[in-house]
Amino acid sequence: MKASNDSTYAIPVLEQAKDMEGSQVLADRGYDSQELIDYIYDRGGEPAIPSRKGAKYERKCDWWLYKERHLAENLFLKLKGFRRIATRYDKQHYYNEARPAVQYSD
Repeated sequence: MKASNDSTYAIPVLEQAKDMEGSQVLADRGYDSQELIDYIYDRGGEPAIPSRKGAKYERKCDWWLYKERHLAENLFLKLKGFRRIATRYDKQHYYNEARPAVQYSD
């Protein structure tokens, strides 16, 4: 199955959740599809997914909760950046040579 975006995988991932009754499902605008929204409502969940820009009808969205999702996403992006810096020495031999000098310098 060739997918054009991640939203095609959202329902199979949500199927792994046993009970969505009373839960809020957070996602960004890219996951705004009527099929996904209906799936969430049918299982008793509440989507916190803003409508795409230019949508005919704006969907109600808990913006405070959506901003919290954004902060958590940014945290993981920063962690990925630190991992990239921490493993950069593997890619460049001169980092390996400089590392002992940094560690043992007084």
